[in-house]
Amino acid sequence: MMQQDECEFSGLLNSIAPLWTIQKLLCTWRHCLTIIGTISDFIMRKAIYPGSFDPITNGHLDLLERASRLFDELVVAIARDNQKDSLFTVEERAAMIGDSVRALGLHKVRVVPFSGLLVDFARSEGAITVLRGLRAVSDFELEFQMALMNRKLDPGLETLFLMPREELTYISSRIVKEIARLDGEVELFVPANVATALRSKIKELKLIGGKTRKDGAP
Repeated sequence: MMQQDECEFSGLLNSIAPLWTIQKLLCTWRHCLTIIGTISDFIMRKAIYPGSFDPITNGHLDLLERASRLFDELVVAIARDNQKDSLFTVEERAAMIGDSVRALGLHKVRVVPFSGLLVDFARSEGAITVLRGLRAVSDFELEFQMALMNRKLDPGLETLFLMPREELTYISSRIVKEIARLDGEVELFVPANVATALRSKIKELKLIGGKTRKDGAP
């Protein structure tokens, strides 16, 4: 009788052991997943949105709103070294962008002027993604070339293309400036603070007969 009870107890232990082992493994995996999830919380997804932003338009802001749902932080990088004739100084552009994003409640956005290679700036910021907007097929060729060049310079830097809302695809800073120079209404294309700054700048240039310069100074 005693031997039979010992055999039954031994069989019970053998049946329990696999369940206990599985439970232990599950607990271990849960612990590992918790650790991984905790670590991922500290890894910020940061993207760089480079450009001249002379001035920022509703199309730019639409892209920032979309990207803010994808990234933890967005850095609007205003290029000091560009081949465009700038109407506003870098400081004026930074101020307009800052006011515009705050008005929209985009608290994830920082504005930083930069010089030199974009890949070096992205590396210094700890960003692995460059955000670019595509308005039409005509934008793609140049953007595709730049994305491949940046990848060659830094294989770890990815480019993400986003498209603005359909009604904003025709807006560009160049066209907005031209409308402002001809005393047209620009409120449909830029934020209110930018429209005010445009009218003031155009009026100032007309009074002094000045021209824009590549360094951004009036």
